[in-house]
Amino acid sequence: MLVLFPEIKPFKRHQLKVSDLHELYLDEAGNVDGIPILFVHGGPGAACDGSSRRFYDPQLYHIITFDQRGCGRSTPHGELEQNSTQELVEDMERIRQHLGVDRWVLFGGSWGSTLSLLYAQKYPDRVLGLVLRGIFLCRRQDMDWLYKDGANRVFPDFWDEFVKTIPDSEREDLVASYHRRLTGEDELARMAAAKAWSAWEGNCSKLRPSAEAMAKFTKVHNALALSRIETHYFVNDGFVEDNQVLMNMAAIAEIPGQIVHGRYDMVCPLSQALELHRLWPASELHIVRDAGHSASEPGTVDALIRATANMAKLLERQ
Repeated sequence: MLVLFPEIKPFKRHQLKVSDLHELYLDEAGNVDGIPILFVHGGPGAACDGSSRRFYDPQLYHIITFDQRGCGRSTPHGELEQNSTQELVEDMERIRQHLGVDRWVLFGGSWGSTLSLLYAQKYPDRVLGLVLRGIFLCRRQDMDWLYKDGANRVFPDFWDEFVKTIPDSEREDLVASYHRRLTGEDELARMAAAKAWSAWEGNCSKLRPSAEAMAKFTKVHNALALSRIETHYFVNDGFVEDNQVLMNMAAIAEIPGQIVHGRYDMVCPLSQALELHRLWPASELHIVRDAGHSASEPGTVDALIRATANMAKLLERQ
């Protein structure tokens, strides 16, 4: 079974101003003359870290990572103004232009898969291929699975912890209720909501519980950005039309794709990957038999590294 490549440091870091309010952190690692590949992180509201550079052979790939608006090392932290899906897509295009990249591979997981697909559908001529994990189609039914009815049946104990922050009278729409607290003036309520929201997602993410993963999810700096930005996006239906991704798959039908999805993914059920694969003739679907949603599970790490190797071979043949 393949494991992550050794840790490497960026050879260049950037702070890219993308609006009068937002500045993005991005860095470059690996082989500057290699195949450009952009790591598109999840959330929305998560961030990159050292492991984001370890799914690809650094001799073959020019590795680019960035923190989306409002999270990680991008500033201002947790900012919701000027923060929408369309603006994130345009930020990716600004990064490509800023770095002088002609075409690149997109490597996205969870929300990062959504964003990668939306970018590719708008800028198909700029995309060499896509490596996607834990497919999230950003439909109302996909959000309802995690925050209304679905995952709660698999993790009823963790669900009880998730909902107890919200009074019974406000539980009909948990996303909206959490959003009110996370954008309110009561700091104690805001921090309690951030930790509970992030803990629920963390508890659902892995096939086997991980104290290390939970500590990362519930760390105050991470939890606040993740919860604020996720609820901001989800109360706005992801700033996309329902089923927008699948309706526009014809635009990228011939772009090669590698899809990796855990069979026991309880954040984004496998059915989403199957629906995407059926509408994408140039894609290959790899189902990891002993994994959930997280990119760090051993079977998923193995599949993702094989997927980036397969993509490099395919592009070399082309």
